[in-house]
Amino acid sequence: MGRVFGPPDEALTAYGVEVAETRRSRTIAAEAQAIWDVLADFGAVSSWADIAEHSCLLSPAAQAVGVGTARRVQMGRDTFVERITDFDPPISLSYDVEGLPRLVRQLRSTWSLRPLARGYTEVTLTNSVDIGSNPVQKLGERIFGRISTKQLDLLLSGLTKKVEASHF
Repeated sequence: MGRVFGPPDEALTAYGVEVAETRRSRTIAAEAQAIWDVLADFGAVSSWADIAEHSCLLSPAAQAVGVGTARRVQMGRDTFVERITDFDPPISLSYDVEGLPRLVRQLRSTWSLRPLARGYTEVTLTNSVDIGSNPVQKLGERIFGRISTKQLDLLLSGLTKKVEASHF
């Protein structure tokens, strides 16, 4: 299980910039492929994530889902565009979130799947946020990480309900 209190882990972006990471994990009673199938239905996140009121693909439906695919997600009064940056079936899926307040330079969410014993998979959801490098901005990253922990838990709960309900 990820950390709830204390500063998020530090990680490096592809450009060598330090960012804060918040990570949560859960064991789901399903094979990795069944979980992957739900995550890879990229435009349908609102069908299982209670925090998303509406979602749809911005890319043509006929186009295969992969790096560059974008979706629109409505959460309350906020609308975000999420664009896939890494697509490695059935192991990992990463996407950048656009439409956040300007102070957030980058937010990347990464789903990682690790098969465990037969019929079980550990699913880890990681948010990496870059707000800036000065001490106040680093503090902002930590606060953002703590706030996003609840959202990570909600997403993992929704995914678990969706997969386990259709799996059994």
